[in-house]
Amino acid sequence: MKKMFLTIVFMLIASFVSAAEKEGIELTIYNQNFGLVKDRRSLELKKGINNIRFSDVAALIEPTSVHFKSLIDPLGCSIQEQNYEYDLVSADKLLRKYIDKKIKIVTKDDKPYEGILMSYDGANIVISDDNNLSMVTRADNIRDISFPELPEGLITKPTLMWQIDNGKAGSHLTEVSYLTGGINWNADYVVVIDKNDKNIDLSGWVTIDNKSGVSYKDAGLKLIAGDVHRAQEQVPMSASGGYMLDEVKREKAPQFEEKAFFEYHMYSLQRRTTVKDNQTKQISLLSAANVPINKLFIYDPVDYFGWNWYYNEDNQTTKEQKVKVKIELKNSKENNLGMPLPKGRIKVYKADTDASLQFIGEDKIDHTPKDEKIRLEIGDAFDVVGERKRTSHRQGERWVEDSYEISLRNHKESDIEVNVVEHMWRYSNWKIIFNSQDYTKKDAQTIEFKALVPKDSETKISYTVKYWW
Repeated sequence: MKKMFLTIVFMLIASFVSAAEKEGIELTIYNQNFGLVKDRRSLELKKGINNIRFSDVAALIEPTSVHFKSLIDPLGCSIQEQNYEYDLVSADKLLRKYIDKKIKIVTKDDKPYEGILMSYDGANIVISDDNNLSMVTRADNIRDISFPELPEGLITKPTLMWQIDNGKAGSHLTEVSYLTGGINWNADYVVVIDKNDKNIDLSGWVTIDNKSGVSYKDAGLKLIAGDVHRAQEQVPMSASGGYMLDEVKREKAPQFEEKAFFEYHMYSLQRRTTVKDNQTKQISLLSAANVPINKLFIYDPVDYFGWNWYYNEDNQTTKEQKVKVKIELKNSKENNLGMPLPKGRIKVYKADTDASLQFIGEDKIDHTPKDEKIRLEIGDAFDVVGERKRTSHRQGERWVEDSYEISLRNHKESDIEVNVVEHMWRYSNWKIIFNSQDYTKKDAQTIEFKALVPKDSETKISYTVKYWW
């Protein structure tokens, strides 16, 4: 019985090892336009020095990041020297290599030329035979150019050339890891607001943009969300694509498993996938229904006109502008969310009376942990107008006193509440010495009024602030 038990244990261990050590690609993509590739391949190695060509690597590989390991004999098999060959074949490179050598040319009218290549440029090729010198027009005139062989040093795809010192002859399952640029991912979200503006359906998509110069077939895919420090700057790549709105309400098993990883978050796809070169690929990240929201009307002149206007002494001039519309939600399990959300762009839709979706706004979010609030700016309220003016200004030797009046006009068919944001910008010492209604101090230099504005009506807020130094 004990012998049978041990046999079963050894079989389980063997099956686990063999499953773990298979050929294939593991791809980890960072949302900073680079990725980590782990490529497992079997190499036939003799004992002693081996010269190995390892092709089908990313064209934007970082050669200094390459790590080689034999899973069969890690200590006895190592790279002594590495060259990254990227001088790829092109027509002009072939012609350059064949200067003073024999080539064959056939034009579109089947006229053959054969001789020594003397020179070439974008317009003509000059060849010489035993009797004369011929100039053949390039453009659309040449049908075929024949070369005896591929010149040394030219290759058809980026290749790592290794000199490997190996102590154990035979087949080695090897793992090659390297970093590559040109591959990026970002999160894109689609939000659909219900008819009462009380709840949303939210779906998240992973958009992968691969311009690394190679395809990754049947790869195990992981995504890292977070700001990883790198010594060199990474050039961001943009990605775009369509979004399947009819998927928003469909319940389905999550495709990605999320977990904390160091000070970042990792999203692992629960199946293998192919990421082709020069392809934008989208994979569903999450889906949540009936997420409660708060619809907010925000009147903040700084957001609208900017600090330059706000600081200007002439800002007592009446400024009229729209009121911004925002929605606020909490990323919590109680609200049918609760997964750390990678930064990305959010497109917001709302169903029309005929049930067709209409686009109503767009915003971006940063990396958002669970249980944190998200506030999205949707646009300007068409039927709500704000007006702000300075009504008085007094100044002494070491103090300033300003009074302001804010008017809010609501032309909608229902009552609304408007959050009025005011910034105490003159000096760090300040005090509200008069206010027509209560306010909340948001931070050291910001206060907020909540004003109820009845339909087809106007509400005014007045306050006076005193600064001293």
